[in-house]
Amino acid sequence: MIEGKLVRLRALRAEDAEQHLRWRNDPEVVHWATGGDPCFGPVTAEAIGRGFETMLRLNPRESAVFTVEDLADGTVIGMADYRDLDPFAGLVTVGITIGERDHWGRGHGSDALRLLVGHLFGAFGLHRIELDTWSGNERAVRAFTKAGFREEGRRRGTVLVAGKRYDTVLFGMLREEWPGATS
Repeated sequence: MIEGKLVRLRALRAEDAEQHLRWRNDPEVVHWATGGDPCFGPVTAEAIGRGFETMLRLNPRESAVFTVEDLADGTVIGMADYRDLDPFAGLVTVGITIGERDHWGRGHGSDALRLLVGHLFGAFGLHRIELDTWSGNERAVRAFTKAGFREEGRRRGTVLVAGKRYDTVLFGMLREEWPGATS
């Protein structure tokens, strides 16, 4: 387990599937997490079950999914993941989703991201961590920037939400930009 100020990251467990099913069938969570991408939700319990079989067998040298728990009471509130870990190039892609709406805007996602970034820079000695969101998700843009990520570019008009086009906003952080880096 990796503990922060508000949350802890722990290994994914089979029983976490219930929360994932609820989040991926919550239109508001799907809206903010993915810009309403129909591949994210809604989904069936069977699809979540198949996905969990895969996620529970991930090789942490390549990718992993963590459960985000609220430190105050141990409630499962979200997930954090990394994927496409390339040890030769020293880079990885990360993602954070806080699925419990009553925990939005209270710093839990930022704390989870900080913990994940610290773990990846510390455990894997990476050079670069990247992530993205859609330009309509201003809360995520602020959180990523606050965590020390820099906007590096945009893929214009790649996200369609309610008939309106948004950009995919790309962010990156180099090891030397990480607030936890030692000089």
